[in-house]
Amino acid sequence: MRTNSLALRLFLSATVWTVLILLVTGFALSGLYRNSVERGFDRRLGVYLKTLVADLAAPDVPLEKTGQMLGEPLFELPLSGWYWQVTRQDRSKPEVTSSRSLWDRNLPHLGEQDTSPDLDGTRKAYAQGPEDQRLRLVERNVDLGDDGRFLVAVAGDASELDDEISAFNWAIATTFMGLAAVLLLTTLFQVRFGLAPLSRISRALAAIRSGKAEKLEGRFPVEIEPLARETNALLDSNREIVERARTHVGNLAHALKTPLSVMMNEAAARSDDPLAGKVQEQIGIMRDQVTRHLERARIAARVAVVGTITDVVPVVQAVARTVEKTQRDKVLAIELDIQGDALFRGEKQDLEEMVGNLVDNAGKWASSRVSIEVLLEQPQPGRQAVRIVVDDDGPGLTPAQREQVARRGQRLDESKPGSGLGLSIVVELARLYGGALSLGTAPIGGLRAELVLPAG
Repeated sequence: MRTNSLALRLFLSATVWTVLILLVTGFALSGLYRNSVERGFDRRLGVYLKTLVADLAAPDVPLEKTGQMLGEPLFELPLSGWYWQVTRQDRSKPEVTSSRSLWDRNLPHLGEQDTSPDLDGTRKAYAQGPEDQRLRLVERNVDLGDDGRFLVAVAGDASELDDEISAFNWAIATTFMGLAAVLLLTTLFQVRFGLAPLSRISRALAAIRSGKAEKLEGRFPVEIEPLARETNALLDSNREIVERARTHVGNLAHALKTPLSVMMNEAAARSDDPLAGKVQEQIGIMRDQVTRHLERARIAARVAVVGTITDVVPVVQAVARTVEKTQRDKVLAIELDIQGDALFRGEKQDLEEMVGNLVDNAGKWASSRVSIEVLLEQPQPGRQAVRIVVDDDGPGLTPAQREQVARRGQRLDESKPGSGLGLSIVVELARLYGGALSLGTAPIGGLRAELVLPAG
């Protein structure tokens, strides 16, 4: 799920950047092409403008004959969008000569405020022409001295520019859309297959956690290989640390129990001495504390191991046979009701200790019958749990007594063998594995113990 989320984020990020880059590139190319087309169009208009200026400067060409050398049929077609106009400005009443295409209309004058002139004095801009046509207009003031001062203007239909630019924009948009689709498909392919090794590692880690594998297997790309190698090294180091912790706990247990036993024996030999009695009392407290903390350390060390799975059915069956044999002072029937193949996500000896304590306790207090039920449940989506229910037909317990026996070292009947640590150890082990133990009233009359543990 997390790998898929990463792939989605990478793909969305690549999509955004691809679209953004293509848009910026498209606008830039469109702007460059527009400038290029405008320059070409202006050069065409400039040729006509220079031809008109040359006609004006020729001594044998009268003003009314100006423009005959242009050779452009569009200047003859009425309102074609292609116009020229020459205005003599050195007389009290300006004299205007224009192309036939203007059809007795006049071209607008750009003026200094509309656009800045080029080095040769030519001004270029878009303007509104006859019949609201959009024109590209170039004009220049020409001073011929005694022959007069003239304003020469040439205009072309700007729709030709717009059509050509629109065709280019449509072509580049179509091309870029195809390019974007190819790039996004390529990105999707790269993201999907590029992150495939991470998906394999994720599945392999899940298999290790569930106990189906002990390390990351298989070959990985060069970029991922160091991660797999370090992960395997970390798993090996974790196992070694846990094993060393177990060894240290066992050594410490032997080292502490021997001196305590010696002191207890010495104190017992002087039973009539009040000081010896006090020593025995304190040694008993010390033994209980040492047993408690060593047991806690041992349990925590075992639970820290990753990837251990235990089959529940053989453990329950073995415990039931053992308890039946140990209760020889009475006829005891142990009934088993096992549904499905339940797996416990933890070590076998921990499951044996928990189930063994519950069944042994039920066997001690039962009159003649103990019932063991194993269920596989799904308390939450994606999570499974093993529920082990142990019932007996003994005297049962009140709510206050149930709370008391779950405490470490608390016993209700000193006539029964044991140290009083059994149920508290079950509670602590179950808690460390993320499970729980609850006590209630069994349908067959005695105590019900329900143990819930994570399933493999």
